[in-house]
Amino acid sequence: MMRALILGGTSDANLLADAVARAGCDAIYSYGGRTRAPVNQPLPTRIGGFGGVNGLAEFIRREGITHLVDATHPFAAEMSRNAVAACEMTGTPLIALERAPWAKGTGDTWIEAADISSATAALPNNRARVFLAIGRQHIAPFSARPQHAYTLRFVDPPDGPLPFPDVDVIVSRGPFTLAGELEMMRARGIEWVVARNSGGAGARAKIDAARELGLPVVMLKRPELPDRPRVESVAEVMQWLRHRACLGA
Repeated sequence: MMRALILGGTSDANLLADAVARAGCDAIYSYGGRTRAPVNQPLPTRIGGFGGVNGLAEFIRREGITHLVDATHPFAAEMSRNAVAACEMTGTPLIALERAPWAKGTGDTWIEAADISSATAALPNNRARVFLAIGRQHIAPFSARPQHAYTLRFVDPPDGPLPFPDVDVIVSRGPFTLAGELEMMRARGIEWVVARNSGGAGARAKIDAARELGLPVVMLKRPELPDRPRVESVAEVMQWLRHRACLGA
């Protein structure tokens, strides 16, 4: 019998969970635990880390997992690397549901950065109003540029003080619209945007708004990951699950 483990936390993973539940498949949905109020899923759900590669491999064996779908955020590199290694250890078929990255288009002013330190260095020396749209776990290095006024957006309120003398926090959950992003950036006088190349439609509006307003975007490139089978749609994952189940994999 097939039993899938979905490493989730993205809107694509949520759509996959719904499709898997409607198909009547046996599956577990796993959240990393970064969000205090995660979206409810139609599948049995676990929250928290596994304890590295060995912990994930032990979970796969203990729970009888036959298929693993990595539907984590494209920047959740450690989890994705652990998934590849654990599946190799246990002989478990793996597929990644990974949205295509955004491509620079006409009118975009992008400064591509290989990592957080490069993104920090790309900001101007003179004070600017910066929309830092990169997730709370990556903001600390920007404290080295305290002259800027930062706007941050989180799903949950921050647990404590943030490392910036001038900071504005928006607590909101996407997806966001172009009209909403334009209004937010204009109201706060945003002059620079720092973003991760997450891809997909749900987070795209801020990039489109920056283009419309003529703002420079410091775009973080995706981390390098091990080779693994990958698809870009829920339908392709469902086809993979059905195919492998029919083969008795």
